[in-house]
Amino acid sequence: MRQTLHLRSLKRSMIQLKDKYFKPYLSAKQIDTEIRRVSHELMQEYEEKKPFFLGVLNGSFMFISDLMKQYLAPCEIGFVKAASYEGMETTGVVKFHASGKLDIQGRDVVIVEDIVDTGNTLKALVQFLERYKPNSVAICSLLYKPKAYRHSRSIDYVCFEVENKFLLGYGLDYDGYGRNIPEVYILNESND
Repeated sequence: MRQTLHLRSLKRSMIQLKDKYFKPYLSAKQIDTEIRRVSHELMQEYEEKKPFFLGVLNGSFMFISDLMKQYLAPCEIGFVKAASYEGMETTGVVKFHASGKLDIQGRDVVIVEDIVDTGNTLKALVQFLERYKPNSVAICSLLYKPKAYRHSRSIDYVCFEVENKFLLGYGLDYDGYGRNIPEVYILNESND
């Protein structure tokens, strides 16, 4: 039996995705403004260093695309996918699969994330990358949940500090859907 996906506008721009309702949280204009700001900061820091930007899939695809459109200096771009599940169970071990060869020895690497919440996957990714002996590793995230974060390493570049709530859109998904929404929505926990 085919499942129907419902993504429809409701009162006050609320949307329904499958069985949940989401309300607007960050507009496309707000996102664009912050990406321009962070890209400018990155250019000031890395313009002469030819950094390697490493997008974490699947969630970062929209963010890294828009970030790189604003970064107007030489750089390389690559992707890595994190996996910690086999079937429906977590293995407790995060595995990484790079798209292509990770030639980052002696390079300045900027990890590009859609969201940092607990930071567990990010910590594992940094440890994974250190085996390749980069010159430096920095972290750039569209969204950062400081109340959920469990580690001491700072997040170097952040567009938005956000609530510790379920967010959707602009790369973030709900059960595989909603990544293509050009804004960020937050789960509507009330009946309004």
